[in-house]
Amino acid sequence: MFQGLRTCIYYVDDLEKAKEWYTKVLGKGPYFDQPYYVGFNVGGYELGLHPKDKNNKAGSGGVSVYWGVADAKETFQKLLEIGATLHEDITNVGGNILIASVIDPFGNILGIIENPDFKLEN
Repeated sequence: MFQGLRTCIYYVDDLEKAKEWYTKVLGKGPYFDQPYYVGFNVGGYELGLHPKDKNNKAGSGGVSVYWGVADAKETFQKLLEIGATLHEDITNVGGNILIASVIDPFGNILGIIENPDFKLEN
């Protein structure tokens, strides 16, 4: 079901300041830059910055990891069928990119991402 780790998202209080800081850390700017999300390609993986919201806090514990999947809708349904509960419903975050997250039976947030445009570097 999982294709590998794809995305790590940090929830932040100030998206612009976080973007500037991570640009300095990584030595390059984001490949995706919108008021609702900033994404950096780091060695074929994505480091994402997202404004904190009602479901996700900034600071310690304010991170979500997304596992790459071929079909977000199918995987999301399967996760719910085998005991996960809804955290965030499937959302199109731009282009053909779909994300969703569930809470596993142990209280952990498990994210999935279908991103046909994001390729791992060799």
